[in-house]
Amino acid sequence: MENVDRKALVVEDDADIRELIALTLTSQGFEVTSAADGREAVDAARSADPDLITLDLGLPGFDGIEACRRIREFSDAYIVMVTARNEEVDRLIGLETGADDFLGKPFSPRELKARVNAMFRRPRRGAAVAADDDSEVLRHGVLTVDVDGRRALRDGEELALTRTEFDLLTELMRTPARVWSREALLRSVWGNEWVNDTHLVEVHIGNLRRKLGDGKGETRLIRTVRGVGYRMEAV
Repeated sequence: MENVDRKALVVEDDADIRELIALTLTSQGFEVTSAADGREAVDAARSADPDLITLDLGLPGFDGIEACRRIREFSDAYIVMVTARNEEVDRLIGLETGADDFLGKPFSPRELKARVNAMFRRPRRGAAVAADDDSEVLRHGVLTVDVDGRRALRDGEELALTRTEFDLLTELMRTPARVWSREALLRSVWGNEWVNDTHLVEVHIGNLRRKLGDGKGETRLIRTVRGVGYRMEAV
């Protein structure tokens, strides 16, 4: 995996775990910056502009949920929350705040590598098209997605989507008549490492709908097909 130009921020108050994660990501070619509390994490994310952030949930100062919320105000980095607390409510709150995934302690370096590799395979899908100067642009009603420019617009106004939200919208808009099952979206956007975790799809679809203004008044852009999954609303 060639990640020599990518940067990672490791946020963890346990020095041993922080070093383990940093070494794992360094071995994958990332330039790694570290932080030990929530406030330091936000400052480091702003100054280092990382592509990936691993964020411990139980941080001193303010916790990983609050750090994630503040980082999402200015960064679209992939965020993986790392936590020893496995309660479903913590997981859902973290995802609703803008995290892309959760990794429970204890975890192996191999598991972390697999998750990170799957994430960074996603944006590459448009690279070959971009190299031919033939940008892929998708349009569906009021929505326009510039796949290679990684920009999504509604009525000409750019939307502040995370990378995962952008990838979900792109998949749905590429085949607007298709009904996607949660499992199919999970495999296509997250990769095979997440095949048993359809909660990821449900929460990120909810986040995406809010940013699209879906459901306000007569507007509906993403429709839930009961018992199956999701598709774009017909226009």
